[in-house]
Amino acid sequence: MEALNEAMHQEMERDPAVFVMGEDVALTGGIFGTTQGLLERFGAERVRDTPISEAGFCGAGVGAAIAGMRP
Repeated sequence: MEALNEAMHQEMERDPAVFVMGEDVALTGGIFGTTQGLLERFGAERVRDTPISEAGFCGAGVGAAIAGMRP
């Protein structure tokens, strides 16, 4: 899990278009702490908790990608 966390930190540092969204990824740091520290470092604009609605955040991800972001 540490490697995944470090990779996300590195990629988000390198590319401001990268963001993370999902269930419990912001405040709780994700399952097993995978996204721990991302909210504090990159802010709520780039690390977002989503409701339990897979179709909803899939649509949000597609829309963000169309707009040039990297979900």
